[in-house]
Amino acid sequence: MLVYRSAIGLSSSSLRYLTRHLSVHRERIGSRWRRLTARRQALLALAYLRCGDTYAELAAGFGVGIATVYRYVCEAVEVLAELAPTLANAVRTAGTKAFVILDGTLLSIDRVAADRPYYSGKHKRHGMNVQVITDPFGGLLWASPALPGAVHDIKAARTHGIIDALTQAGVRTWADKGYQGARGTIRVPYRGRWSTLPAGKQAVNTSHARIRAVGEQANATLKSWRLLRKLRCSTTRITDIVKAVLALQLAVSA
Repeated sequence: MLVYRSAIGLSSSSLRYLTRHLSVHRERIGSRWRRLTARRQALLALAYLRCGDTYAELAAGFGVGIATVYRYVCEAVEVLAELAPTLANAVRTAGTKAFVILDGTLLSIDRVAADRPYYSGKHKRHGMNVQVITDPFGGLLWASPALPGAVHDIKAARTHGIIDALTQAGVRTWADKGYQGARGTIRVPYRGRWSTLPAGKQAVNTSHARIRAVGEQANATLKSWRLLRKLRCSTTRITDIVKAVLALQLAVSA
């Protein structure tokens, strides 16, 4: 077997953050001995999340068994998922911003044609719908649990209680046409063909699009984690992984 060195596109602060929380977790459960130190386990988990390496590849690289890799990754993901902010936390943070951006993204998954609920007609592929709230600069504030890709953005937002939470907090929110009819404090573009809109409404839609474009940075941030580009796991597992990525992103940007 050939072995080579590789790099992970993350800062050392991500490694230190995860190492610290894994060490606390080990002390809490009374773990006395492990094949890998907390730092090596954190590196293994980051390689899995960021690069999407398989369990077999990680097992060979870290000199442990495939089952050990699976347990270590699951443990790290669960630790990080517990650190991710709730919607209530995110709304409180959003209240300190001039406005926030609400957008939905589709995380591709490996499914067959029979899995119709996971097929997104808009994107023409199978995936999971994740709602994202960002600050005015495109920084992640919150990511929702995953829903099947066939779920429309506004239905997903209502299912998670996002619209009600932001409206009750009085947070001005910009969103795209997928949230038409949301009302409350949600601001969406004017409906209709561009050629038939009055000049004033065209100008509003143009400025609206520029603001929402910043929110696309958050979607790109999520998808920069290669594991989230082609998932092969359950809805619950995907939700935990999204929370883990969110916790890491917030910790590094803090």
